[in-house]
Amino acid sequence: MTAILFDIDGTLLNTGGAGKLAMQNALRFAFGLDQIHDGVPFAGRTDRSIGRDLLRHHGLPAEEQALQRLQDAYLGELPRSLERKPGRILPGIAELLRRLAEQTDVALGLLTGNLRRGAEVKLSYFGIDHYFAFGGFGDVHDDRDDVARQALAEGARHLGRELTGSACWVIGDTPLDVRCARAIGAQVLAVATGGASRAELAACQPDLLLDDLADPEPLLQRLA
Repeated sequence: MTAILFDIDGTLLNTGGAGKLAMQNALRFAFGLDQIHDGVPFAGRTDRSIGRDLLRHHGLPAEEQALQRLQDAYLGELPRSLERKPGRILPGIAELLRRLAEQTDVALGLLTGNLRRGAEVKLSYFGIDHYFAFGGFGDVHDDRDDVARQALAEGARHLGRELTGSACWVIGDTPLDVRCARAIGAQVLAVATGGASRAELAACQPDLLLDDLADPEPLLQRLA
């Protein structure tokens, strides 16, 4: 059995910046801020770590109560932000998921910095939530490597058997996706559809590097 763990933003979907908009509006409305400042990186990170940095960046205490307040407001804003932004499923993803779901020796999961509920909202909005039965999420971890370990453990529970990193592929679009895959001993497919250029991804030495997933055959051949 091979587990394939997908990142969401920049890999499965481009939400047009809906997640960032929702987080910024949550910060504005939950804490009564008149102005939101840029400067906090989002790509490849967990929502928990992004939230902490946003609070600090705006002079707010990054304590657990404030972080929970921000996250609750974000989840409330996310559906509206998805409606406002022109998002899309990325090239080839719908076909790839369909073909992988037909394979009895493949299990599909998530390895994402999104909050679990935020991931569900995004994937259901684009109609692909039903493909994923388990995953690692950004609710409790600041470090993406820990999210990878969570995904591996949840995959083992879902399958009812031991799951090692060597039986996993991670698919993502940033150097942090490559790094967290290596933390669990997984193979990596990097796609240049999101937060990093092809050259930046190549420098991380993924096992497979593609411009996008419009042609799924390179991955399917490796799985075979």
